[in-house]
Amino acid sequence: MARKNVLSNLMNPAPEKLTPVNPVSEEPRQHVTYKGIGALGAVTRSIDALAAKADAAKEIEAKLTAGEVVIELEPDQIEESFISDRLVHSDQQFQELVEAMRVRGQDSPILVRPHPAKDGIYQIAFGHRRAKAARLLGRPVRAVVKVLTDRDHVIAQGQENSARADLSFLERATFAGELEARGFDRETIMAALSADKTTLSKMLSVVNRIPKAVRSGIGPALSIGRDRWHELATRFDDPANEDKAVEFLARERIKARSPEERFNLLGSHLARTDTLVVAKAAPATWRRKDGPVEASIKTNGRQYTIALKAAEAAAFGAYITRNLDRLYEAYRSENNQKSGD
Repeated sequence: MARKNVLSNLMNPAPEKLTPVNPVSEEPRQHVTYKGIGALGAVTRSIDALAAKADAAKEIEAKLTAGEVVIELEPDQIEESFISDRLVHSDQQFQELVEAMRVRGQDSPILVRPHPAKDGIYQIAFGHRRAKAARLLGRPVRAVVKVLTDRDHVIAQGQENSARADLSFLERATFAGELEARGFDRETIMAALSADKTTLSKMLSVVNRIPKAVRSGIGPALSIGRDRWHELATRFDDPANEDKAVEFLARERIKARSPEERFNLLGSHLARTDTLVVAKAAPATWRRKDGPVEASIKTNGRQYTIALKAAEAAAFGAYITRNLDRLYEAYRSENNQKSGD
């Protein structure tokens, strides 16, 4: 599938018999870039990066709504998308959005399609939080209506949301998993998330290996990236860890923490559990039945010590040392095969 025409394919005429509302013109936002070094430079560069992400999302919205009639819909005429792209909505940024809309109104329209099964109802492609904020404020929602297939709907939804800075890796991965579960092909999912095959594979690995109850218990965890989620996912190759994780996340003192803290605490909890299992399972000695070498083994979960004894101990130890790289690669390869990578 050629991705370059994804947006142009969504440009269908708006339905008739809708009352147009004059769209609010918006001046392009200008970003001042402060060059600097040290902490100030890092902060200003971070602000510039976040602003660029927000502008990218606005650019996608502009392409999807360009030249279309903006109408007003009552909140009870609108339903959420048939597939969710966020784990939570009641965050601080949402409260800030509500206050901003209270003061200056809805700056940009949302995108909806006529509901495929309900007359007079519209389904949100993107703009869920703006619609929810308008509902809380008791105001109509400014929207552009397009006739979209399910495929075009999820591509529009995914691309706009993926461009935003406040969507976490887990939320994007969960969206990918939902699309796969609904039968969308990999090309469509990659287009929706603007992701390559490797990134999509990592996303699906995380959502397929970490149970849904665990992901929901942790939450979006905005600052936790792909590699750390993938590392946590390997813990659930042991089925027993699901019950341990669910029980741990249900504790009141854990539920009171932020998603990032819950992620870190759960990782430490499962690591300690694994350490106890390894310590109990490790053999105390090893001996070849047909050879003179034997070994005593000690471990506390953080250290693993093998002491070789007998005549060939030095030679065998030197052989192990020379082949540590090869042994480690074999270990990693076997683990990756078990995890499905």
